[in-house]
Order: sequence, then structure tokens, then C-alpha cells
Amino acid sequence: MKLMLRSLLLAACLTLGAGAVFAVEPLKFGVGLFQPDKERNDATYRPLAAYLAERLGRPVQLRTVDSWEGLAKSLANGETDMALMGPWGYVLANHAAGAQVVSTILYQGKPEYVAIIVTHPTSGIRSVADLKGKTFAFGDKGSTSGYLIPLHHFQQQGIDPERFFGKVLHTKHQAIETQVAAGVLDAGADYNRNRDAMIAQGLLKPEQSKIIWTSPPLPNDAFALGKQLAQDAALVAKLRSALADIGPLLKTRPDLLPPNYTGFVDKDNSYYKPIRDAGLATGKLVPQ
Repeated sequence: MKLMLRSLLLAACLTLGAGAVFAVEPLKFGVGLFQPDKERNDATYRPLAAYLAERLGRPVQLRTVDSWEGLAKSLANGETDMALMGPWGYVLANHAAGAQVVSTILYQGKPEYVAIIVTHPTSGIRSVADLKGKTFAFGDKGSTSGYLIPLHHFQQQGIDPERFFGKVLHTKHQAIETQVAAGVLDAGADYNRNRDAMIAQGLLKPEQSKIIWTSPPLPNDAFALGKQLAQDAALVAKLRSALADIGPLLKTRPDLLPPNYTGFVDKDNSYYKPIRDAGLATGKLVPQ
């Protein structure tokens, strides 16, 4: 009987490190495809997942979701408990299911980034007006910089993408950059952080890519919790503290975040109002 009880206890607990005992049920942590492929993405964010498990006192299961739209849906429907996600994805999950932001990630010390439109330097394209009749690629429909913000800009200019461009397609940010650089696409939407990372990793040559449009500053990626978890005040406080401590820790634990990411800052839902406004203006968000 004692042996059976011990086996049941072992099955119900997971011990990680000295003196830390975790319940078996993990927190499912979803991350977007920030890196060129899933394997690299998993490797990049495993240290962060392990750190959060250590600080929250329970296991954290990392899940890379390969589309921003998919990540928003997974947080909204409970397939993931918490997520590091793009602003538009967060707004969608908040709007649909009450997900709540806890912190915003910092890039080079700032909680903001920009959407861009890129073309090849030899394309002859100098502005959005020059894109008429050209092939243009958006990111997936859950992407802020790859879809919502450029779509909003086009609509403000009186442009209907389906009629204005010769061909419209949707693909991943990395593919947009490589296909524009190769001359397969005339132009496409991306964001500065992705372009910078691809150049730094040798995946994109700067001379093969030219930015012809830059958005106003946008709120950076959100670290968000599903509605139910967001109601656990003790867990939210632990998570905010853990995320706030990452910036100083990067000096000794640089693997906690990818290069150029410098920590987190506490933010609430109001910080993402510009994205919500763009969603409403484009008709992609239905007023409640």
C-alpha cells in the first residue's frame, strides 16, 4: 500500500531543482514563430520557459505556434494558458475571450516597433503608389505588421488591395523577405525586428532589401494570460515580478531572450488601443 501511495505521489508531482515541487499539470506557454523555423524558435524560448517554471513554482510547457492567428485562437480557446504574442493577436484574444496583457517586451530598450513595406532596391518601386499592379505579400491575418497595419494604411489611402495589386498572397515574414530579395515578389509587409534579425543571422543581405514605407510606432509584443488565469492575482503578481527581473538578469543569463530584446515592462490593455482602433477601422474587429 505504501509503495502504491508513493507511486501515485510521484506521478502527481514533478521535482525541478533543489526543493522545488511542481504540480504535474503544466502551464502551456505559447510563442509565435519569431525565428525562421520551429526548431530554432523552440531552442530560443526554452530558457525563458524554464526560467518561468522556476519563478512560478510550476512546470511550463513551451509550444511554438506557427501562425499569429493560430496563437491568438489558442489563447482564446484555452489551448495555451499564456502567450508571448503580437499586438494584433493579443487584441483578437482579448476581444474574443478576455485575455489580459501582463507585460510588454522591450526591443533595444523600447516597448515599440514599426511595420515596414520592403521591395528589392532594383525594382524601381519608391512608394506605395508605385505598387499598383505589382505582386504583394501580407503576413497571415493574425499579424500586426504583416497584415493589420499595412491594410489599415492602404485603406486610409483609398486602396483596395485585391483591386490595386496584380496579385495578393499571404505567407510568413521570413518568406516575404527572402522572396522579395530574390525578386520573386515585388513587395511585401514585414516588421523592423524581423528584418534586423534576418540580416544579423546572415539570412538576408541589406543590399537586397529596401524599405519604402514605415508605420508610426506600434506597441510591442504582449505577454498575455487567458481570462481564467488572469483572475489569479497571486500568479499575475509572480509573473509580473519574474518578467520585470529579466532585464537585469540578461547580463548573466543572456539566453533568456533573443538578441536585442532587453526585458519586459508592465502594461495593461489600454496600451494596445492603437491596434484595437486599427482593427475597428478596417472592419476586422466587430464592436461589442
